[in-house]
Amino acid sequence: MAISKEKKNEIIAQYARHEGDTGSVEVQVAVLTWEINHLNEHIKQHKKDHATYRGLMKKIGRRRNLLAYLRKNDVNRYRE
Repeated sequence: MAISKEKKNEIIAQYARHEGDTGSVEVQVAVLTWEINHLNEHIKQHKKDHATYRGLMKKIGRRRNLLAYLRKNDVNRYRE
């Protein structure tokens, strides 16, 4: 399920470090987390949807890499 523009803007507003911030690691992780949670609900209902499962695993890997980058470069922001 694709994230709606309104929901994405709501998440960005909540986690943005400054106005117009859409690319910071925190914002990217928040958007990926929302997408992962919704894909997880889809997978629970449709166990044989392997293409979506693969997409879910890719998003989890991307989020893991972003969190590792944040932990390595700024521990205080990571803990928030």
